[in-house]
Amino acid sequence: MSSPRRRRRLFGPSALALLCAVAGCSPAGGSVTAAVPSPADSADRLCRNLHGALPERVDGLDRGDPTPASELTAAWGDPAIILRCGVPRPAKMNDPKADSVEVNGVGWLMEPQDDGTFRFTTALRRAYVEVTLPGSRKDRGLAPLTDLAEPVIAEVPEGIAD
Repeated sequence: MSSPRRRRRLFGPSALALLCAVAGCSPAGGSVTAAVPSPADSADRLCRNLHGALPERVDGLDRGDPTPASELTAAWGDPAIILRCGVPRPAKMNDPKADSVEVNGVGWLMEPQDDGTFRFTTALRRAYVEVTLPGSRKDRGLAPLTDLAEPVIAEVPEGIAD
């Protein structure tokens, strides 16, 4: 029969690490990465304000920001919905035949990607906000953009980005 002290050791940090390895756990934000944009100063300020206004849940998914940590990026769920603020103007915005949608007052350029994801970038805003939706969530339609519309409207005014 083992002593109570021995039982406590069994459930110490090494047992927790083993359990996580078997269960596939990862630290919050540790499995999602996103390239951090380098916006102009005016867009940088807007993006940092947007970061503070973003919801803790998008389309029912909890927020777990990507690495490296930045006020210019955010993520929700696994596979992650990734937001990057202050990205460059997409070349596709010059194409008059490009697909676009409006969701709750925010215009978005829609670009299907080769890997099955969908990239949406705000149009006619003072900073470009990019949201990438995993292909596995395409059955949810534009629901994530609905949750992001209010903070985008509140923190990134209409206009043309520098």
